[in-house]
Amino acid sequence: MSVRPSAMVRRLKVWLFVLVSAAIAGCGFQLRGAYTLPYESFYVATGEASVIGAGLKRYIRASGGVLTDSAKEAQAVFYPEGEIRETVILSLSSSGNVREKRLRYRYGYRIVDNKGRDLVPPGAVELFRDMTYADSTVLAKTQEEDLLWRDMETDLVQQLLRRISTAKPVPPSELE
Repeated sequence: MSVRPSAMVRRLKVWLFVLVSAAIAGCGFQLRGAYTLPYESFYVATGEASVIGAGLKRYIRASGGVLTDSAKEAQAVFYPEGEIRETVILSLSSSGNVREKRLRYRYGYRIVDNKGRDLVPPGAVELFRDMTYADSTVLAKTQEEDLLWRDMETDLVQQLLRRISTAKPVPPSELE
């Protein structure tokens, strides 16, 4: 009995699928789940127009976390400590035009209790994105830059949530 080439290709695809599935399962890959905060109640002290604050609140509510309306009611309070967005020129062409840029986004934060004592050491998240640039496609590159900034904001919210959810709060008895 001879095996047709199409049947061999199908068998090869099945074995390849099984191999890849086993490799993924063996490496510990799993989808990112919901974040659980180590605090009973949480307050995000950002402005109403803050994209980062809105993202944090949305994800905390979606994960079942308790957000309070004031810092005095919360067990933990998130304070932004500064936000820096800057563009750095990486390289120039021989005629002096910009060829590559780096977008740098730094966001500092603190997590304190309702009496103002640090629950975790103050920290910062720093993100970078590199992009090419050409004067001939200014509109497209401006749109690409805006898209990269939005992507960095989303990434920042995810990183902040991971850091907040893995933070080990200091018990109030040890703070006094």
